[in-house]
Amino acid sequence: MDPVLPGIRNIEKDMVALRHHLHAHPELAFEEHATSELVAQRLAEWGYDVHRGLGGTGIVGTLKLGAGTHTLGLRADMDALPIHEQTGLPYASRHAGRMHACGHDGHTAILLAAARHLASERAFDGTLHLIFQPAEEGLGGGRKMIEDGLFERFPCDAIFALHNMPGFPTGKFGFRAGSFMASSDTVIIKLHGRGGHGSSPHLAADPVLAAAHVILALQGIVSRNTDPRDMAVITVGAIHAGDAPNVIPEVVEMRLSVRAYRPEVRQMLRERITEVVQAQAATLGARAEIEYRWRYPALVNDGAATAFAREVALDWLGEDGLIADLQPLTGSEDFSFMLEKCPGSYLIVGNGVGDTHGTGGCMVHNPGYDFNDACLPIAATYWVKLAEHFLFEQPRGMVNRLPFFYLPLLLPP
Repeated sequence: MDPVLPGIRNIEKDMVALRHHLHAHPELAFEEHATSELVAQRLAEWGYDVHRGLGGTGIVGTLKLGAGTHTLGLRADMDALPIHEQTGLPYASRHAGRMHACGHDGHTAILLAAARHLASERAFDGTLHLIFQPAEEGLGGGRKMIEDGLFERFPCDAIFALHNMPGFPTGKFGFRAGSFMASSDTVIIKLHGRGGHGSSPHLAADPVLAAAHVILALQGIVSRNTDPRDMAVITVGAIHAGDAPNVIPEVVEMRLSVRAYRPEVRQMLRERITEVVQAQAATLGARAEIEYRWRYPALVNDGAATAFAREVALDWLGEDGLIADLQPLTGSEDFSFMLEKCPGSYLIVGNGVGDTHGTGGCMVHNPGYDFNDACLPIAATYWVKLAEHFLFEQPRGMVNRLPFFYLPLLLPP
């Protein structure tokens, strides 16, 4: 039996065409002008109240039906990445140096398909807010929407989002309560030494040598300052120093990515990185300048909301449709900002294992990546089912009732 709703299956070709159009016309963070306009036009055609400009290029479409008091938020991200596409697909990016290498084209197409079906069937009682977010890729578009009054203007009882994930079977859904994705901070370190000729290192204070000692010492923070039961990552992703082999440079710049699941560990990492870098630099006659950029907090899924989201998929697909024992991910997501303000859950849908759609089955943020179109109808169906259950689906006079596993979300604190 086809798990996809007939109404979604009927518009599958439209979904794929829309996804391919978005893929061919990627827009970077806070530049999603054509994408947001397309989203706004489609939502307006289907009867949504459309609100433009939240967070710059963000869109919120609202549909209120009946007298129900419950409100639900569903979020999709719209931005692309500054990567040159190498898929060779007929709908590959037409803009050199940018592509949809994370599947946000698919996420947008999925939510739009669900929006179309929900507006057509009108099988819920309450208020639905569809949130199309800009600038997820590193610039905090979710935080910007919140600062622009997202939850004051469009209050939600709960909010949900999904992400495709290569390496898991196509169309299977994964859920995990609690800490699910890591925080992500960036550290810019400049080690100032005293330059000189490579033949006379004793007359210089070599910042390159200081950088080497810093790199080794930083790994000791993870192995010796972090509880083995916790997760911490310190990655030195870039080092820039000098131009000539016989010149000791004045400055070395290092760029770090720092991640953790728990706020306490996140704070400890900042303190220890600062201490270690300064001490190592001083030992070798250099001076450390540290810019610590707090970026995305850890993504923490609400327990009751995650149980509800999982139960929707379980009732619909059974255990075979779920990813068993999904483990936390060390990537980061700015949906974490929304979950700090509103209970909800972030879930994944499998994008396929191996070469499922002709581009090698590679991971996201890769020039050879492409979203798997087979995910579109099943993920859109999931959003429809979740929305109709959350907002009290009323098939032909059936009495509204709230699923027992969702009750904790509505109980007073």
